[in-house]
Amino acid sequence: MTEQTEQQPMTTPPTTTPPMPEAPPVQPQPLPQDEQQPPVRKDRRVLRAVLRWTAAVTAFAAVGAGTAYGITGMQRTDLPGLATQSDGRWDYPTLTKPPLPSGSPEPFDVRNTAGTHYADLRALLLPAPKGAVADGKLRGTDGWLATKDFLAEYAQKETRNDLKQSFTDEGLRHIAARGWTTPDGTHTRVYLLQFGTGAVVDDLFSSEAPADGPTDQLRGTITSVFDNDFPSEAHDYNVNYSAYVETTPYGAEQTRQAYLSAGDVLAVIVQSRKGKAKAVPFRQTVALQSQLLG
Repeated sequence: MTEQTEQQPMTTPPTTTPPMPEAPPVQPQPLPQDEQQPPVRKDRRVLRAVLRWTAAVTAFAAVGAGTAYGITGMQRTDLPGLATQSDGRWDYPTLTKPPLPSGSPEPFDVRNTAGTHYADLRALLLPAPKGAVADGKLRGTDGWLATKDFLAEYAQKETRNDLKQSFTDEGLRHIAARGWTTPDGTHTRVYLLQFGTGAVVDDLFSSEAPADGPTDQLRGTITSVFDNDFPSEAHDYNVNYSAYVETTPYGAEQTRQAYLSAGDVLAVIVQSRKGKAKAVPFRQTVALQSQLLG
């Protein structure tokens, strides 16, 4: 018997396609140094940051003629000593510095050795906050207040006479003023006195606003002392200040006052209120006015 070899069917192994190698993950390439995003930093400067306090401001100097800029609208947390929406600050309009005459330097420009404010002094007055009633007695004539109306702030006749003579001797040019009363009964008066040079104002500031208390008491006040709680950051760094508060016991009203020395301008800010004069709006008012002058 012939031995038959059993034929095994030939099978072709299935063709398999080798898997495609996986592409290596794409690694993000770092941006060139000059295209990388800088880390966000909180601007902690209190003065000269655009709108550091407001309702309210940080001011920068206008450059050249026709240049104006806003300096209010600051966040509440930028205001020293204030942090919440109910802190009592007033709602001031956005402030804009007036343009300078063509070619005139800023008051604290190194070229301006006299510290002259070339902008219209009346336009450098702080406007009244929202809801306030204007004090018509401080409007003056064409925006200029008579010297006697400013001197009426002081209690003693002898003081008024001495200051009047001093202003004459020192060459007082004019006074711009504005006043208002807010719904809570706070009466605010702001006076800007412009002299020939910053040196004259420095002397008057040293004379009238020493650290231990104002030289001359305002009408309705008994004793005012330096306000040690007033934040030093609450004014433009070019501007010198002295802030005072009337001590207890006081009469029906309490008064707060501040003197600012800003180049050729001496500013006097007064706030009085039946009962207690509030610290927050006073600080805010001083800060904003100093930034307009700085």
